[in-house]
Amino acid sequence: MILQDVLLPEFIKVDLEAEDKDEVFEELVAYYCQADKSSSHDEILEAILTREAKMSTGIHKGIAVPHGKTNAVETMKGVLGISRKGVQYDALDGEPVYLLFLIISPMEDSEKYLRLLKHLAELIEIPQFQIELQSQKDSQSAYKIIRKFEELLAAQN
Repeated sequence: MILQDVLLPEFIKVDLEAEDKDEVFEELVAYYCQADKSSSHDEILEAILTREAKMSTGIHKGIAVPHGKTNAVETMKGVLGISRKGVQYDALDGEPVYLLFLIISPMEDSEKYLRLLKHLAELIEIPQFQIELQSQKDSQSAYKIIRKFEELLAAQN
């Protein structure tokens, strides 16, 4: 049940406005900073951009997982963005992305960070997870879908 601890409803934004990768990073980081009352916008954005420069995090059909490590946060944080029209992301498959899971972790929290990314990869492999999550109209219902599929995954393991 890792993801639901990081992506609380106040960190879920439906109806992203961004059309490309740079815009979506700015939109998601600004949304996170507003929801968390954080003044670390530039440090968080830099961590995401630095990681993204190594290789695109558009890793699964329609899904991107931009992530980075920075001392601007004390614990692992995240924000989920849902786009209706798709974001041009330079994804590995060349297609737009509709779900963006932005994950930020402190520099020294590598084990938990890697566990969360692995857990998210397992959820992404469930086709119905993406379908149901992408169709949600508000943050509360999106959060319920995350909980539902995390519980399903836990029951399988």
